[in-house]
Amino acid sequence: MTFGFEVTSRLDNACGRTGLIHTPHGAIQTPAFVVVGTKATVKALLPESVVQLGAQAVLANAYHLFLQPGPELIDEAGGLGQFMNWTGPTFTDSGGFQVLSLGAGFKKTLAMDVSQLTEADVIAADADRKAMVDDDSVTFRSPLNGDLHRFTPEVSMGIQHHLGADIMFSFDELTTLMNTRAYQEEALERTRRWAERCLAEHRRLTEVRSGKPYQALFGVIQGAQYQDLRRRACRDLAGMEIDGQCFDGFGIGGAIEKANLGRIVTWCAEELPEDRPRHLLGISEPDDLFAACRAGADTFDCVNPSRVARNAAIYTVDGRYNVDTARFRRDFGPLEDDCDCYTCTHYSRAYIHHLFKAKELLANTLATIHNERWTVRPVSYTHLTLPTILLV
Repeated sequence: MTFGFEVTSRLDNACGRTGLIHTPHGAIQTPAFVVVGTKATVKALLPESVVQLGAQAVLANAYHLFLQPGPELIDEAGGLGQFMNWTGPTFTDSGGFQVLSLGAGFKKTLAMDVSQLTEADVIAADADRKAMVDDDSVTFRSPLNGDLHRFTPEVSMGIQHHLGADIMFSFDELTTLMNTRAYQEEALERTRRWAERCLAEHRRLTEVRSGKPYQALFGVIQGAQYQDLRRRACRDLAGMEIDGQCFDGFGIGGAIEKANLGRIVTWCAEELPEDRPRHLLGISEPDDLFAACRAGADTFDCVNPSRVARNAAIYTVDGRYNVDTARFRRDFGPLEDDCDCYTCTHYSRAYIHHLFKAKELLANTLATIHNERWTVRPVSYTHLTLPTILLV
């Protein structure tokens, strides 16, 4: 099976839709939350647990896998899915997120509300950054040993082709909400030029590796909170073609104000081709997911459900709470009433409270199962009841 996408239903008076993304490793029913396995593992979980909680696909991080264990080793192992014992579809990001997380924005990565922040809270001084951008590439300083690594669009494509994920993303510059309009324009033009180079290298590597399953490439839309920049980026990437190679889909990335998330996704959906999927990068809060579904996003990813779980933070319909606080020491109920996850059907708050207090590793596993299931479940049900859920 090669790559493809089909729309199966649409919302009236909105851009929301359901669909099927076809990949060499199976189909993804959309909308779908893609669980993040940064270093070829969803932290604290076996692949079988990830399947059980309802995840259809996993996203890994090209930059981190470049550092450890190296893309050539993963290629030799048979690709990302084979290496990590995941049989379903896989995604890899380009390393573009690390442009921000190790660079200008590492002090407050992807802040979605900057109303109470200053520029100094968000944007790091040059001397403190571990990633520096120029027009040709990004130079990273490894957080492992301090080595310098220069990422060009061609290097990112080479790494991702070796990793062998079903869906890859073009190399981009991710900005913060505190960057000036002038800098957003400069970064957007740089991302556009890098997208052209990614397409050209993707086409070349696809021919070189013709015996491998086809890997789809998504172009990444930037432009922060500016409607004209977002729409321009969409038109540029949607119409981009290099020697017959176009983008197979699109990632909507970058700095997005929470209050404007649905509006920004709508701008993009109105400009992008209907017959190609749209992935919203780095979003997992329930209200954001539903706003994005209604606005036309098909898939999503975010590391937050597992990250906060390892700090004892538990997702519920009433908001997050910390299970390691004293009030749960003798609470023998589940993490959330009526939750169908493995953790809630087998363990109590008191037991998980004990595990966190005792610093037992099982605490991370059980909390992560709950948070990932809690995030996957409502999005996965959306394809069955799209109008009912999204019109609420």
